[in-house]
Amino acid sequence: MATNWQKPGDPMRLIVMGQQAFGKDALAKILEAGKDEVVAVYCEPDREGRPVDPIKEYALEQGLAVHQPADFDDREALDTLASCNADLMVMAFVNVFVPEAARDTPKLGSICFHPSLLPLHRGPSAVNWPIIMGSTRSGYSWFYPTDGLDEGDSLLQWECDIAPDDTVINLYFKKIYPSAVESVLEVCDLFRSGEPPRIVPDEADATYERRCTKKHARIDWNKPVKQVYDLIRGTNPSPGAWTTLNGSEVQIYDCQLVAGDGVSSKVISVSDEGVVVQLIGGRICIKRVRPAGGDKVAAQDWAGQAGVAAGTLLGS
Repeated sequence: MATNWQKPGDPMRLIVMGQQAFGKDALAKILEAGKDEVVAVYCEPDREGRPVDPIKEYALEQGLAVHQPADFDDREALDTLASCNADLMVMAFVNVFVPEAARDTPKLGSICFHPSLLPLHRGPSAVNWPIIMGSTRSGYSWFYPTDGLDEGDSLLQWECDIAPDDTVINLYFKKIYPSAVESVLEVCDLFRSGEPPRIVPDEADATYERRCTKKHARIDWNKPVKQVYDLIRGTNPSPGAWTTLNGSEVQIYDCQLVAGDGVSSKVISVSDEGVVVQLIGGRICIKRVRPAGGDKVAAQDWAGQAGVAAGTLLGS
């Protein structure tokens, strides 16, 4: 057990567990603040053919101990965790299951980040689904994890609006991400205060969403225009909304809403502005696409190469 966290205000010994850019930036923020000591960094095992995880690379540059267990099911992994003598484990962007025995090893336990207003949108695609579902608000939570999927009381929550034209890129990288990285210092301050709050979730509001994959991102051009527009922006850039033209797939990215009536799924016009497609109750002007096997290109360039013109039916 930790021995140097004696009273509120004392520096803490931290384990930072995470991955990718968010894990790395959260770690950097803690180190730059200099209020607490990072005694170890945990991240996923290296994968053949993939670059070194940014958090691992950064941690090694800073001279920190890095551990990469495949799981915490064996005694050795738990003993290594215990040997860190940590006060708190900060779980920033963690995709692996961390059992109670590991979470409770630090003196103050563990706190975990999730990019939604828990208990809403529990699950792995919490930024995609609110946009796809037409929600007008999102945010993030730092919560006390249990063995349930993204379940547990919250330490703090932050809320933001989802603008009518927000994509996943805008919502996450321009709104959630910057605030969430800064908030890791508030998380540490709350624990260091000796009285970290607990916000008990209303389970009646809980939702669980599966991972948003290609099968969820297929466009049905015979749906209401707002529903399709939300699907496109809620899967931009990943997994990418898609349709077919003469049996060949094409992913749809940037687009905008346009007024107008007509036969749904039919291309209305092709111009320098993009490719306008009719849906129920309105139209969508497609701005950028990615044909199968190709790169992202302006929609009008794709239309010229693929023979798309007024009257062409998409989704065929």
